[in-house]
Amino acid sequence: MDKPSFAERFRYWFDNWMSRGTIALMALLGIATVLLVAVVGGVTVLVLWLLPDKYNQFGEDFTPWDVFWGGLMRTLDPGTMGGDQGWLFRILMLIITIGGLIIVASLIGIVSGAFDSKVEELRKGRSRVLEKDYTLILGWSSKVFPIISEIVIANESRTRPVIVVLADKDKVEMEDEIKAEVGSTGKTKVICRTGDPMNLTDLEIANPNAARSIIIVAPEGSPDGDADVLKSALALTNNPRRRAEPYHIVGELEHPSALEAARLIGGREAHWVLGDELIGRITVQSCRQSGLSVVYSELLDFDGDEIYFTEQPSLYGRSYFETQLAFASCAVMGMVKGGEVMLNPADEARYEAGDQLIVIAEDDSVIATSAPGTPDASAVSTSKAETPRPERTLVLGYNAGLAAMLRELDEYVAPGSVVALVADVDWPELPDFANLSVEFTRGDATSRTLLDRIDVASFDHIIVLAYKELLDTQRADGKTLITLLQLRDIEEKTGVDLNIVSEMLDDRNREIAEVTNADDFIVSDKLISLMLSQVSENKRLTEVFDQLFSSVGSEIYLRPADLYVADGASVDFYTVLEAARRRGETAIGYRIEEFAHSSDKGYGVVVNPRKAEVTRFSASDKIIVLAEG
Repeated sequence: MDKPSFAERFRYWFDNWMSRGTIALMALLGIATVLLVAVVGGVTVLVLWLLPDKYNQFGEDFTPWDVFWGGLMRTLDPGTMGGDQGWLFRILMLIITIGGLIIVASLIGIVSGAFDSKVEELRKGRSRVLEKDYTLILGWSSKVFPIISEIVIANESRTRPVIVVLADKDKVEMEDEIKAEVGSTGKTKVICRTGDPMNLTDLEIANPNAARSIIIVAPEGSPDGDADVLKSALALTNNPRRRAEPYHIVGELEHPSALEAARLIGGREAHWVLGDELIGRITVQSCRQSGLSVVYSELLDFDGDEIYFTEQPSLYGRSYFETQLAFASCAVMGMVKGGEVMLNPADEARYEAGDQLIVIAEDDSVIATSAPGTPDASAVSTSKAETPRPERTLVLGYNAGLAAMLRELDEYVAPGSVVALVADVDWPELPDFANLSVEFTRGDATSRTLLDRIDVASFDHIIVLAYKELLDTQRADGKTLITLLQLRDIEEKTGVDLNIVSEMLDDRNREIAEVTNADDFIVSDKLISLMLSQVSENKRLTEVFDQLFSSVGSEIYLRPADLYVADGASVDFYTVLEAARRRGETAIGYRIEEFAHSSDKGYGVVVNPRKAEVTRFSASDKIIVLAEG
């Protein structure tokens, strides 16, 4: 092998030096400046020494250091040579000045490039977050916007609240989209950082060790969202640089099959929300009880009434029903006894020291006891509920949550019930059900001819599902809107009151769809986002929601008012509580049918009413209760 030449060695050294970055480049320019001044200055000193009388313009006190200093000044400021005398001296100084111009121009270019590079790096959001006690969101999807909106409301009572978003997306794009979709975030500061939540190095940018709670959402467009969520959780819990204290992690999963692995990864630090299962449960419960989705939305969002845990020592020793009567502006829905969440316990269950009450209140600051109210026993109805009968349910559309939804429906309906599925897909593989049978028709539910042929007016309930796996959000919601318009037209022409529940993907489309007068709109992403937000603020709510959204134990029902109070009677809510107690239930609100399609009136739903207010109920109104099916 040939021995490298001096030129090759110099070029190799120069390449390595240049690769060291801005500081190395500036140092190289400094060395070049010193060499230039030293060489040309040395020549100048020699010339002045040989011809001192003719060319020495420095005077009797001249020293060689004056020449070097003057040369250095000329490299930095070309105007310094304006007073030079003698052409030989001027030529030598001109050489220094020209060299200085080249060096200074290079230095400006290097500094400018370094500044631009730093600004670009900051724009990309790669600096480490230094905030403390904040909500950290990992991943990016349309669910991020309602999550931020809800956390902003929850943060109103906090000092200097912060939300941090880490996602594999451009920082500026995230900030622009949040500003467009969420609007003003008030005093809550939203910080976006670009990075892969599954990468340990990128995760350090978000500083999860300083976070109060961590929400993991499935990245938009991911082929396997559950796998991405689990990897992010694994990067958090198994990070060698993690904090010693447990994290408070809330993650979104699409499929129940991922839950076992999720529990192994997250242990007690993580709480999981099953998206398809949650939406399936709410859809089924809402299709059988008009207005239920409004009740869930009221309990899940931070605007209005929410669920709180409270200790009230003044009520120790009282029965569960007595605690209900002891709040004028809060609705008691259960208690925590021995660490176990109990919704709608027996009315004689005792509230004792160490227990907590689960209440619905406008804010935790207004939770306070008052003088117990007195129910009007004479106004309590003695009517009996009708015996369950087989039901006919029509499902228009298809998505991956269909099987979970039908399993949930099977647990509610009487034997012999039928589900007619109409969808523009091949026959989906569905399990066998104990209480219902499925009849499948392939077709487009937006077709009026098809809807007339299947006689939609003959069904007890109608569910319109979004094709969320097969179409993009807007196209899927577009098909849903057209289907709803066709159903409304059928309803007007036949004079039959159809019970319709529809699934929407974009909450903005729900507002458009209100003209269809459907009974309930299930906005999938928003409800999942609300659940994630609530659990991120209070991990104990996981146990409450697990019971509410399950067919086992006590759930929320909207039942005819005439089962509780005499038709046409004017009563306060203390009387409604007494009527519900006699049925082994807990009353938490009511729905006035007259306002069922009025968004301004909250669709007639009133959760946690003021108990002293007197209301006149008709037979078509509903009482909202916690009860076992």
